[in-house]
Amino acid sequence: MAEQFSLEDHPELNDLRAAWEPTLASLEQRMPATVVERFLRPLEPIGFSEDIASFSAPGQFVLEWVKERYSDALEEGLSEQLGRRIRFELRVKTRERPRSEREPISAKAQTKSAPAPATFDSSPKYLFETFVVGTSTRLAYAGCRAVADEPGVKYNPLFIYGPSGLGKTHLLHAIANEIRKNDPNYPVMYMSAQQFAEEFVHALQNNRIEQFRKAQRRVSVWLLDDVQFIAGKDRTQEELFHTFNYLHSLGKQIVLCSDRPPRDLMLMEERLRSRFEAGLVADVQMPDTETRCAIVLKKAEQEQITLQHDIAMCLAEGVTGNVRMLEGALTKAAAQASMDRRPITLELAQEIIDKYYRTASLSKPSFDQIISCVSQHLGIPSDQIRGTSRKAPIAHARHVAIYVTRETTGDSWKHIGAQFGNRDHTSMMHGYKKIRELMTRDRDLNASVRKLMRDLNPDFR
Repeated sequence: MAEQFSLEDHPELNDLRAAWEPTLASLEQRMPATVVERFLRPLEPIGFSEDIASFSAPGQFVLEWVKERYSDALEEGLSEQLGRRIRFELRVKTRERPRSEREPISAKAQTKSAPAPATFDSSPKYLFETFVVGTSTRLAYAGCRAVADEPGVKYNPLFIYGPSGLGKTHLLHAIANEIRKNDPNYPVMYMSAQQFAEEFVHALQNNRIEQFRKAQRRVSVWLLDDVQFIAGKDRTQEELFHTFNYLHSLGKQIVLCSDRPPRDLMLMEERLRSRFEAGLVADVQMPDTETRCAIVLKKAEQEQITLQHDIAMCLAEGVTGNVRMLEGALTKAAAQASMDRRPITLELAQEIIDKYYRTASLSKPSFDQIISCVSQHLGIPSDQIRGTSRKAPIAHARHVAIYVTRETTGDSWKHIGAQFGNRDHTSMMHGYKKIRELMTRDRDLNASVRKLMRDLNPDFR
């Protein structure tokens, strides 16, 4: 059936709309049908004046793809249909406001038009309010809050990376919980990359690939955890690539987590890595001692455990490792206190540390050991690393020492600054960030620093 137009439409725009379908039909004779369906058919005529045909694209990806590859062909096709020279203009379609800012729709209307929300079991404990923000997680937290407030508008995609057990999964679930608090029917999907790979293989085996793709692509927010899992899996990467492109082209929000930054996913295809880096890339790192103490206190509050500040600080300082280990230490202390029918005391906390975490604590290198090791690796005398010289080789060695100290001890910036002659914490953060950024670009430096840390602590990954 021919498309119907309102009498209120401008005649020129009606002419453009009438010419659009024959233009597409003509292009289908010269281009793959998949190209027309994915990139050209989603375009919508929105204006026509002074021989300029204006169209809207559903997202920035489609806009750039079409402008780069098909503008000339579209201008030629439209000019042929309309009988005069036409200029083709493309812009991103204006987004509707988030559902939470619009008037609520009736249950009946939701039944007819709202997409079925993707479901998963998201723990109510994983909220933004229960996430303790420190200097090592501030950027990632801010990015997740922005995504939850306006899905698909800011930071798309959002890529969060960092070692295991530091809160990446907590942030993914917090995004989902925040969005659903505003709109319970908003279509959100969370899954691990391993689950994505397993379901994809199962779909291939059972000839259900179309159902699998529909399930992945009907959502408005797609949260994918542990994306490093699919590195080296060619067919799964291919499917992830097309799912990513499809969702991103329509302006759907994508959030991914990994244990390393995109450029370090060596077995991942370059076209995927480049897309992962197209939005905001934020890291989560080992929290400092003060933040670890705050995490213990927050966990105790959630579990309704009575805990004094000095006991929380004892656990924060005595239990090395990630946040999961720290929370596990609190659980052990609470269980032991319940069995002994006594409160959690400083003595009990120390007993837990000595019994379960003493080996890990002893493996934590001293500041003198770190300086000595850096000195041997880089050939810079220890006293110069501790000193104030700004010569490039010495400053570089000092920055490496700051980075290694932070990574292997988790000490606060203030404490590290005191070790370097009471320097300001901002200079410590600057040195750390400089080495971290250099390591992402320089594989030799990356390997050298990691070897240095393994020499200090054989358990370091």
